[in-house]
Amino acid sequence: MARSAEKRGKDETAAAEKKVKATGKPAAGARGGITAPVTPSEDLAEIVGKDDLPRSEVVKKVWEYIKKHDLQDAKDRRQINGDDKLQKIFGKKSVSMFEMNKHLSAHLTAKKD
Repeated sequence: MARSAEKRGKDETAAAEKKVKATGKPAAGARGGITAPVTPSEDLAEIVGKDDLPRSEVVKKVWEYIKKHDLQDAKDRRQINGDDKLQKIFGKKSVSMFEMNKHLSAHLTAKKD
């Protein structure tokens, strides 16, 4: 019988904790790419907040904002019709969901260690 995703996650967490205790070194998790914390610009912070967040969380919060304010085009749901806040980020009135991340990345700064 296959393990559930939850069970697999618990097993991996237990294994990582065991390794940390054995070696005395902190766990080396993936903190690059989409999981690395980024700092939003002032314009983007109006939507997602000022705290450093992983890029995936930024995208999630932008989508929550879009859905909360009903900014998807009624005929073509792939198009996002920006309000005043989103137009500052996108630089234009309407963008496709596929080009949204390109515009977001211009408003994100990687956190320097």
